[in-house]
Amino acid sequence: MLLLTCIALIWTYKYRGKWREQENQKKLMQRYFSTSDELKGENTEFPFVSYKDILSATMLFADSNLLGQGGFGKVYKGILEGGYEVAVKRLSKGSGQGIVEFKNEIVLIAKLQHKNLVRLLGCCIQEHEKLLIYEYLPNKSLDAFIFDDARKHMFHWSTRFKIIKGIARGLLYLHQDSRLTIIHRDLKASNILLDAEMTPKISDFGMARIFGANQNHANTTRVVGTYGYMSPEYAMGGAFSVKTDTYSFGVLLLEIVSGLKISSPQLKTNFCSLITYAWRIWEDGEATELVDSSIVVDCPLHEVVRCIHVGLLCVQDHPNNRPLISSVMCMLENENTSLPTPKKPVYFPLSNCEGGEARENIENTINAMSITTLEGR
Repeated sequence: MLLLTCIALIWTYKYRGKWREQENQKKLMQRYFSTSDELKGENTEFPFVSYKDILSATMLFADSNLLGQGGFGKVYKGILEGGYEVAVKRLSKGSGQGIVEFKNEIVLIAKLQHKNLVRLLGCCIQEHEKLLIYEYLPNKSLDAFIFDDARKHMFHWSTRFKIIKGIARGLLYLHQDSRLTIIHRDLKASNILLDAEMTPKISDFGMARIFGANQNHANTTRVVGTYGYMSPEYAMGGAFSVKTDTYSFGVLLLEIVSGLKISSPQLKTNFCSLITYAWRIWEDGEATELVDSSIVVDCPLHEVVRCIHVGLLCVQDHPNNRPLISSVMCMLENENTSLPTPKKPVYFPLSNCEGGEARENIENTINAMSITTLEGR
């Protein structure tokens, strides 16, 4: 009886200690997010993982478990109790932007569930440590395949087309089918993660914005994102809408088809930007030249050319000319849907242009300070 009583007391002590830790963590999380406009009037439960469990899972954040690193901090692979694999995003202590991203991701992911969005399993705040725990995706990010000469030959067209449609479905959910309207604002190849079946999952919602029921656009003085993927109206004026994500999707689509980066020369002659290059060969009726050489032999060219056409529609200069993601899905899945003719893009980065091409564009402008070609509307 004495032995049983001791065991019961020890179990009760440990259980109450764990329960008290969870309650303290819950209160801390509620205080931490009390200033969030998105959570006012909401009873949102945040999944909590203890700091001790995270340290154990990552072997004290061992370098051997490091998966990647960004401006926000580092990402580690971890194995929780029971053998469950996770990815732990550890925000840098000195990153002010990372704190904003931390709050934003938890607020959004707590409300969103879709097979093409990365799943947040938990979070942790421990003094100066702020951690996010995601599902572990073994194939890492899309850029590890399409821009890697050694791996892209394994990346067949059927897989690429599956990924294109999966990303579009994820965006459709964010823009239209979820209870909230979410603008991602940083859609790019490194933010598309791939699971074991190569199903794409949109990640990194730190820069995302929530729109109200009657809101369809907004402006910001803090432009965030990745140059090349940002639409002209957002990069130059801070205006963003669902069409901002459409533009980024168009860039991503062209990258997947071509295997070329948006702003890298890639040993192509007169390569100014991927958008400019794609427009030129499409206008010349030679769109198949854009197709990645590792897939051009075995892919259905009519399907690939249609994707290029859709991509050019998405990267048109004016947001009103770009299709909604719902229309993009229809174009991709229904070959009988007629496609409008895209307008010539008038916004491209000139940092990688050959000197002659840069001079040609400048000569077409109305003043020497501009680097865009004027086009009447």
